Amino acid sequence: MYLKNSEIIVIKIGSSLLIDDKMNIRNKWLTEFSKDVKELIKQNKKVILVSSGAIALGCKKLNLTMRNLKLDKSQAIASVGQIELMNLFKKIFNKMKINFSQILLTLEDTEQRRRAINAKRTIDNLLQMSFVPIVNENDSIATSEIKYGDNDRLASRVAQISNADSLILLSDVDGLHDKNPKLFKDAKLIKEIQDIDYKIENFATKTVNIYGKGGMKTKIDAARVCQLSGCSMAIANGLYLRPIKKIIEKNNCTWFLPKVSKLDARKKWIVSSISPKGHLIIDEGAISALKKGKSLLAAGITDIKGNFNKGDHIKILDKNMKEHARGLSSFSSSEILKIKGKHSNKIQSLLGYVSKSEVVHKDDMVEI
Repeated sequence: MYLKNSEIIVIKIGSSLLIDDKMNIRNKWLTEFSKDVKELIKQNKKVILVSSGAIALGCKKLNLTMRNLKLDKSQAIASVGQIELMNLFKKIFNKMKINFSQILLTLEDTEQRRRAINAKRTIDNLLQMSFVPIVNENDSIATSEIKYGDNDRLASRVAQISNADSLILLSDVDGLHDKNPKLFKDAKLIKEIQDIDYKIENFATKTVNIYGKGGMKTKIDAARVCQLSGCSMAIANGLYLRPIKKIIEKNNCTWFLPKVSKLDARKKWIVSSISPKGHLIIDEGAISALKKGKSLLAAGITDIKGNFNKGDHIKILDKNMKEHARGLSSFSSSEILKIKGKHSNKIQSLLGYVSKSEVVHKDDMVEI
């Protein structure tokens, strides 16, 4: 039900789904999974993948074991493995005629607002071009201080910045049970969760395999992020062939339901800035356009105050300094000084390079 109503879907693939415990690549699984992705695309859904596997594939390439790897060694192995990972997707996805790209992210890329906006823009543009972005933590440069430590949390952040409707964490269990299903045969699957309380946390048993760094606890952490981002999240068994099809047909998984709408989450994120970096003064025509839900264009800007960078939080005021909106600027203050009051088709000639036409896009703006 949740996937049917989702336009943007993030799917996280763990290392153990790509490589079995004998270090064999699971080509058949990925081939069948690619059919799931293709089917979602046919339904006009936009798909983002968050994939583990770089270090595991690097170890396979170099004939090394995963256990007890030091950070600097694992970084180098990840560098080798990233190529192997993309080659694996290329071999399978090309057969299904799925266009895809690679994005490497670190923690700071989603924690710092400006960098998060840049990552969002890249993902948005790829989706508009009908590409499937494949996101992975940049293990080759991430340090122990800034690493996510697992791709469950990374996937939740990707879902958050991409404004996704659903996140699917493909695991080795059907979902969250009231007991550890690997130890207790009478364990019951919890189908829907609205509130993550201490009981839910107690159900999250920490199970770690030789590839993954997280367990059920990291998935609960990811669910918290999704719930406050207006995104549904599922923990589902990915060991089946065609796992997404199985979720749609059987729904034998655990769904965490969002606590707020996507719009409310977006508004809270924008409005919550404590210190806007600058002000844009706009004319009556621009005010009227904003009230109709339009983006702010350069032609409607009469003045600018403050120094700020692209992606910074700004206030939008009228000539009497009354605040009408807040938003995230698509241009720096120095760029806006050059283009304010000018038609959008003049921006490229004024700046000397191709850029966006909206100074503040309607999706990055909240009326006050």
